[in-house]
Amino acid sequence: MILCVIDKNEVVRYGELNRSIHGITNTMLANSLKELEADDLVERKQYDEMPVRVEYSLTEKTKSLIPILLELKKWGEDNL
Repeated sequence: MILCVIDKNEVVRYGELNRSIHGITNTMLANSLKELEADDLVERKQYDEMPVRVEYSLTEKTKSLIPILLELKKWGEDNL
């Protein structure tokens, strides 16, 4: 879901992600974003301003993965 929300919006702030993914806790979202960043699937950009602004976007590697994920989603809808 996180990757799909970022893909749809291109650049997303934490609060937008939190509002877009119903039922996810702050801890789960923060941990998932850290894992995605560590795996080079999501890029995190922090701006030096107050309040701190952080934006998330997809890496090129992930952009090439999105069509595959959409096909898996379609397969699941058709077969499950």
